[in-house]
Amino acid sequence: MRHLISGCLIAAAFALPAAAQEAPIRLVVGAPPGGTTDTVARSIGQHMAKELKRTVLIENRPGAGGNIAADYVAKAKSDGNTLLVTFTSFSINASLYRNLPFDPVKDFKPISMLANVPSVLVTRKDFPANDMASFVKEVKAHPGKYTMAIGALGSSLHMAGERMKMMAGLDILNVPYKGTAPAITDLLGGQVDMMIASSLNALPHMKTGALKPLGVTSPKALAQFPNVPPIGDTIKGFESNAWFAMFGPAGLSPDTVKSLNAAARKAVDTPEFRKLLEGEAATAVSSTPEELDAFVRQDIARYAEIVKFTGATID
Repeated sequence: MRHLISGCLIAAAFALPAAAQEAPIRLVVGAPPGGTTDTVARSIGQHMAKELKRTVLIENRPGAGGNIAADYVAKAKSDGNTLLVTFTSFSINASLYRNLPFDPVKDFKPISMLANVPSVLVTRKDFPANDMASFVKEVKAHPGKYTMAIGALGSSLHMAGERMKMMAGLDILNVPYKGTAPAITDLLGGQVDMMIASSLNALPHMKTGALKPLGVTSPKALAQFPNVPPIGDTIKGFESNAWFAMFGPAGLSPDTVKSLNAAARKAVDTPEFRKLLEGEAATAVSSTPEELDAFVRQDIARYAEIVKFTGATID
């Protein structure tokens, strides 16, 4: 009887669907729950679970600009069960941090881009310029007079501001804050003059007229505020978008990468995911692993130039 029961259990195990026998896929996120990165990861994970017929879990490991999560995934087994959903700081940190515990190119296998999120240059409502051309003229006429709020040092928004200053030759004093909320509060109160903010955070105050939008960081105007032109129309060549993408540890097999890429791209293309991003003036964007690899290498080089311009470093 004992042998019969044992044989039945083994037979039952083999009869289980393959997905039930596999470990869950963990999407490791270098940001706390509730933020944009977490929201993107949860939506993508939900759709990938359906496509792959696998359990997909979200694991938040915030801290150090996403480095804690990235380091964890870099050192994980290359079995496709531990993946990273990260953001623009992945590129920025390559030059911002002096002692990264991983190599952002060699230690990861790109899977797919997920989304692009532009931002907007907003000023206090009584700032003496109403468009980008007059803004550049005003700031250049008074070097060092005006201040720019920075919600987080080393963030993509901080780097967007530095890129704008570098390309246009603007002398603007940075005022760092511990988060976007206090930075916007002081901008609304007139304690600082301007800020490059995410479209999500700026839009409510733009609608009421409490903040004045002068330009978006995207190459084209955004549907959410079509009357705000791109900064690049005045500062030629300027563009800056926050991005979100998926990576795995180096060493993933080609078949695993192919399967994960196909599932991620189908998730990005779902109407639900695209609708989710519309509220943040974001765009759903997928890619091949090769396209993402080339993008990240170029992005690291772009941000290295800006970080050098700022002189900022973190140990």
